[in-house]
Amino acid sequence: MSEKQPSSTQLPPTSAIDIPSHQEFESWFEYPVRVQPHHTDYGGIVWHGAYIAWMEEARVECLRSIGIEFADLVAVGCDLPVVELSVRYHRTIKLGMAVIVKTRMTEVTGVRMNWDYGIVSTDGQQLYTTAKVTLVALDRERGKVMRQLPTNVKDALARISGIHNN
Repeated sequence: MSEKQPSSTQLPPTSAIDIPSHQEFESWFEYPVRVQPHHTDYGGIVWHGAYIAWMEEARVECLRSIGIEFADLVAVGCDLPVVELSVRYHRTIKLGMAVIVKTRMTEVTGVRMNWDYGIVSTDGQQLYTTAKVTLVALDRERGKVMRQLPTNVKDALARISGIHNN
């Protein structure tokens, strides 16, 4: 009696994440990071959750760069929680390395915002991580999805090139 061999143990490719060319990253918002000990495991390799924290920091700074302060959103009762996240780890990042978290908003549909990310070497030659994140505007007081974005947020987001605001 022959035993069936298990199929490949490799995960299938994540079709939701495309690897952008280095040229495509050129117009993205940049957020520099240097890997600190608290970002790593005992082997000096960046822990997978640190990447997500870096992406959030980059997103908050990108929004600040167009005039949207997260504290102001909180003050008007708006939160932007992540409702979908897809991350592809291409190469490890190690203790002491400097990298650039690149991000851009790709689409705004109603109160849903889609963001792309790439974490690259400072010279842009190595791609470490790619990701896609979807946020929704939430009314903090009611705990429900807002019907529309606050006007000042809509106006600021309209200034980012390449956004399709429906």
